[in-house]
Amino acid sequence: MTELEKTQEVATENSAPKGKRNNFSGKPKGDRKERGERAPRREVSEFDKQVVSVRRVVKVVKGGRTLRFSALVVVGDRKGRVGLGIGKSKDVSSAIEKATTIAKRNVKNIPIVGDTIPHETVGKFSATNIMLLPAPEGTGVIAGGSARAVIELAGIKNIVTKKHGSSNKINCVKATMNGLLSLKTKEEIARRRGKSVEEI
Repeated sequence: MTELEKTQEVATENSAPKGKRNNFSGKPKGDRKERGERAPRREVSEFDKQVVSVRRVVKVVKGGRTLRFSALVVVGDRKGRVGLGIGKSKDVSSAIEKATTIAKRNVKNIPIVGDTIPHETVGKFSATNIMLLPAPEGTGVIAGGSARAVIELAGIKNIVTKKHGSSNKINCVKATMNGLLSLKTKEEIARRRGKSVEEI
């Protein structure tokens, strides 16, 4: 075989499609199950997640415009624990992931009596006021989209809400959280006063 024929043979081997090339890695081909390898384990989270809003943020800098995304996420276990987080990144999935991590770090306990709140209260944040009223069984969650996310993930099933002022989603979520955190049960008030529940 001449040098020219050897060169042509090597060229045809290198130009072969990827699926036809020899397997030099030493690992057997085939499906993961056939090779007996374990699939990557996915973490089972105790919290449910809901993305309330994703905003596109454009910042004008010296070199031009920078495009980023801001995500507002609420997490909760539907048993009285809920948290919120805001994450920013260059792509949507990373922003949501950051917001979820921050929300899990900021989880708070909400007092719940039965399926509703112990008493009426008003949550305030910036220009948003939201009134939270306890409701009898069968009422359901009467609330707007952003406030509903917090209330449902906290585990409250019967409540009536009324929003006043700004309808900004971040303000509404934070106002709802402030309102829920201001709730107090009879047992907690009695413990603070050093009395029994019957005395109150």
